[in-house]
Amino acid sequence: MGELDGKLCLVTGANSGIGLVTARELARKGSDLILACRRREQGEAAAREIESAVGRRPLALLVADFASLAEVRRLAEQIRSIGRPLDVLVNNAGLMLTERRVTADGFETTFAVNHLAPFLLTHLLREVLARDGRIVNVASRAHKRATLDFDDLQSERSFDGWGAYCRSKLCNLLFNAELARRLGSGGVTANCLHPGVVATGFGRESGGLWRIALRLGRPFMISAEKGAETSIYLASSPAVRGVTGRYFAKCQPTEPSRAASDPAAAVRLWETSERMVGIA
Repeated sequence: MGELDGKLCLVTGANSGIGLVTARELARKGSDLILACRRREQGEAAAREIESAVGRRPLALLVADFASLAEVRRLAEQIRSIGRPLDVLVNNAGLMLTERRVTADGFETTFAVNHLAPFLLTHLLREVLARDGRIVNVASRAHKRATLDFDDLQSERSFDGWGAYCRSKLCNLLFNAELARRLGSGGVTANCLHPGVVATGFGRESGGLWRIALRLGRPFMISAEKGAETSIYLASSPAVRGVTGRYFAKCQPTEPSRAASDPAAAVRLWETSERMVGIA
C-alpha cells in the first residue's frame, strides 16, 4: 500500500525537472495523478516516462499556459469536472526570463506565471480540495534577495531578470503565509519550499550571459531527484500532517526572510492579486 493510494494529486509544470520527478514519485506512492503542462508534446513524453517507471499512466494530462489567466481558469474547470476531491496540489510551474515580456493580460510575465497563475489556480480549486488536502508551493531561497515595491510590481520602471524572479519567489512565500492564515487549522494545509539549486532545464528561456552562467554552474547543482525531495515530502509524508504556513528546505522547516514574514505585506499582496486576476 502506498502513502497516496486513491489520492488525487495535481502537479503543475510536470513535464520536466523537479515537476516531473515529483509527479513520478507521487504516482509511485499510489496517487491518481493529473499532469498540468504547457505543451502537449512534452506532457505526453512525461506521461510515457511515468508509465514506464510506475506501470500505469497518469489519470489525466491537461495543457495550460500559465501566462494566460484564461487558460488557468480553463485548467481549473477541467479539474473540477473530474468530480473528485483534490488531495494534493503542487504549484510547481515557473520560469525565469532575462528580458521583460508582457502577457496577453497585460502583466509582466515572470510575475504572472510564478505568482498570479498559482494564486488564481489555488483560489479556483479551493472548493474541490479534500478536507485534509495539501497545497505545496515551490518557492526558492532566492526570495531572500528581494523586497516588494507595491508601486512597481510589474517592473515597469526597470527590469532585471534575476531580480524579477527573486521578487516572484518572495510573492510565493507571502501568498503561502496568507493562504495558510485564511485556511485556518484542522483542515487543508499550505506549505512552501526551497528545492535547492537544481540542474534541470529551468531558465532555458533565458538568454545571453544568464544562460551561459547556468551552463557553467550546472556541475555544482543538485539533481532533479534531490531537488524534488521536499515537494514529495510535503505532499505525502505523515510527519507533516496538519502542519501549515511553514517554509521548508531539505525536508526541514526553516526561517524565511524578514520581508517574507511581514503579515501586512502578505495581506496587501493578496488583495492586490485578487484585483489583478478579477476575483476581488
